[in-house]
Amino acid sequence: MASSSSSPEKGKEKANGKPSEDVAKHKVKKEGLGWIEWFMGWFYLAYEMLFQRIVASNLQNPMPLPPINDLTFIVTGSTSGIGKEIARQLAEAGGLVVMAVRNPKAASDLIKKWQEDWSGRGLPLNIEVMELDLLSLNSVVRFAEAWNARSGPLHALINNAGIFSIGEPQKFSKDGYEEHMQVNHLAPALLSILLLPSLIRSSPSRIVNVNSIMHNLGFVDPEDMNVTSGKKKFTSMVGYSNSKLAQIMFSSVLNKRLPTEAGINVVCVSPGIVHTNCSRSTLFAATDPQLVDYCESLKAEDWPVCAFLNHDCRPANPSEEAHNVETAYRVWEKTLELVGLPSDAVEAY
Repeated sequence: MASSSSSPEKGKEKANGKPSEDVAKHKVKKEGLGWIEWFMGWFYLAYEMLFQRIVASNLQNPMPLPPINDLTFIVTGSTSGIGKEIARQLAEAGGLVVMAVRNPKAASDLIKKWQEDWSGRGLPLNIEVMELDLLSLNSVVRFAEAWNARSGPLHALINNAGIFSIGEPQKFSKDGYEEHMQVNHLAPALLSILLLPSLIRSSPSRIVNVNSIMHNLGFVDPEDMNVTSGKKKFTSMVGYSNSKLAQIMFSSVLNKRLPTEAGINVVCVSPGIVHTNCSRSTLFAATDPQLVDYCESLKAEDWPVCAFLNHDCRPANPSEEAHNVETAYRVWEKTLELVGLPSDAVEAY
């Protein structure tokens, strides 16, 4: 696997496993992105919009996958978009795929069509459906309890489901949380923690979070994750970008909290924003055997963020704000509080 060209010194702010006092004070006072960070965020977004299609046009499609006949994958939000393509390709490559979706009937109809298209090309596709509504934390708990009760393997949890309600007013879930933050961050975080028993049992395993280049425009205030304090005006762009940054921050702390012997690695991926080979980086992150060594090397070097892959499967550096260790730990603690988990949720397993 290609190595990251970014220096691990960037964002390295901890001396004894904790942010230095001076850095911590500086981070706490920060109330938004600096103009340079804001400019670079838009620059990365524009660059990807302009050049992703050119880069992707030279890539093989569908992406060839390594042998995965004995592996089990849970893919959330797999009835449309990237998730649908991920589920189909994993199934066609021989994996057992669990489509975790809000609309089981839509998933069942898709499976029927895929089986018909696949007929005569090999054994029937090994796919099943389980109901999961990320706008309900109770639904997440029920899903995790049902899956763990099966005592079956889980080699990769792919947190793909997400929303970007462009131009719509601020909305809240029944749990009381801003919908972008709940669907894109809080619910996947809860699901990841609750499925740790199955992931540990099947190690080496991994948690793959489908993120976005738009996290570069995000800024998370752990005490105002619903964006209701009035400090910042809510827009769908704010809700989406903040939720994606929160996901990276939480994933970074989770990756550090998981002991090496657990055999679980956490990676965030940017699928790109042009619908050309958008499933590629996620499929790579879910199946590439070398990813384990890369993730472990980041842990060993005390790199402040988890593994992050760009749309062409290369290691990349997430935003400057994603390296904010102080805020990342505050996001971790607040997330556990909001989803009703104890501060030692990981250690409990």
